[in-house]
Amino acid sequence: MRKCSRLTRVHFVELPLDILSPILESVNDSRYWCVCALVNKTFNRAVTPLLYRNLDPKIISKDRVLHHPATTILKRPELGQYVQHITESGWGEYTQAVIKLLSLCTSLKSLTWSDDSRSRGYALVAFLDVIKTLPHPLEELNIRTHNDPAPEVWEEVYKLEGLKRVSIWCMEGPPRVLQGWCEKLGPTLESLELGRCAGVPPTILIAVLLHLPHLRELRLKGAPASVITGVLAVLPKLKFLDTEYLPSFGRARPASSSSTPPPALESLTVRTSSADFMGPQKLWPWILELIPGPTASLHTFSLHSFVMNVMGKGSISVPGGFLLELSRVHGATLRQVILGDAMLTLGDIECLVDRCVGLEVLSCMTVVSTGKVDMIKKALKGERSLRSLTLQIDWIVGEDGHGTQSPSEPFTLETAREWMLRSEDSSLRHIAVNDRHYTGKWVLQDTDDTQGETRDVGDEEMEALSSQFEALGGVRAPKKELRFVVSTDAHSPSWR
Repeated sequence: MRKCSRLTRVHFVELPLDILSPILESVNDSRYWCVCALVNKTFNRAVTPLLYRNLDPKIISKDRVLHHPATTILKRPELGQYVQHITESGWGEYTQAVIKLLSLCTSLKSLTWSDDSRSRGYALVAFLDVIKTLPHPLEELNIRTHNDPAPEVWEEVYKLEGLKRVSIWCMEGPPRVLQGWCEKLGPTLESLELGRCAGVPPTILIAVLLHLPHLRELRLKGAPASVITGVLAVLPKLKFLDTEYLPSFGRARPASSSSTPPPALESLTVRTSSADFMGPQKLWPWILELIPGPTASLHTFSLHSFVMNVMGKGSISVPGGFLLELSRVHGATLRQVILGDAMLTLGDIECLVDRCVGLEVLSCMTVVSTGKVDMIKKALKGERSLRSLTLQIDWIVGEDGHGTQSPSEPFTLETAREWMLRSEDSSLRHIAVNDRHYTGKWVLQDTDDTQGETRDVGDEEMEALSSQFEALGGVRAPKKELRFVVSTDAHSPSWR
């Protein structure tokens, strides 16, 4: 263990200002941006574009007076140039203020219309009229409503051209699948989400997608499983697919006779439910049919599933044969396998991390005896790149009768630290076991701080770290040691 004895004094005023914006942008939290805006004029100029980049006007009631962000920008029109993404709804009393606001947003890229009321969306037409006069065309449009917008509204929406991303999710009314609009969007559209496809004839859905050859991202809700393979046949550039597995009980759609190979998907998300713990019939071969290879391409595979039975919610058990075939075809490229509540045996986990050499994120459910926690560590011995491990563990009492079913006792903070530091080149820094999360990181601490693990580092590395620390404070830093600290947080959100 080496201690830093040589320090280079660096004043804050000497730091290059061009690195300030990237640093502040990485924070990605408006609360901290507000604090940074009050530091000095330099920070204020750097953080102001970030504060107004995404405008989500949540109506705030204070002293019985409603406040809308449009009132702030109308008082300071120069702030409008920073707005790139805006979310609006049908608040009638603010329609005129929002129209004036939109005319100031000369850098606007995306508009989200989110309305849970029973309105027919006429205000959206007025907003689109203003957006059409802006210097740059709109790139993204998201429509999420409870009620179906009026026909006049859809007529104006369908006049838009040049969009790159479109998302439509209307809870009521007929399904909207871009009929009469897809021809205009074909040359530019790269991302599409259709929230309601149930009841749409497969021929219509595929005919629409035929006009969108540049699609790279597709999210479908309500489309039968037999249609998805036909959809892939007409989208050669598709990289991201998020869909449901809805078995169709009619005659299966014949395979496409086209010689065009299926797209090389990089991300696949499948959502399903079943009354059988082995999952819906033919689910697993259907998934493999979407990613047949032979060239490895898949980076992320996510399965959102649950089993409904007389005992309540259960877990789907993933067949070992499916994992073998998945890793055989895509083992060289897989980085994330997110199975949620789907069940894997410890043998399956061992096979997966051994065959997927670049696996960085693994999330699944498993069963472990309370007295054999080390069996999980043994199953992970073949991993090389794992950074995040999320396990929903069903703890069972050991065969000797000892132990407890409490998930908080078998796996402790010391266990997490041991797993993260089990080898010199270990990258594991996030472990979640049921509702408890453990995060490890190397930090600089005073030499008299006895907490955490330490390691030897070279003079140059410690010199650089200490200089960075000193620069932030503008004073000479005390001697520091690099220590590994593991923190825990219960009820944290799982890795996604």
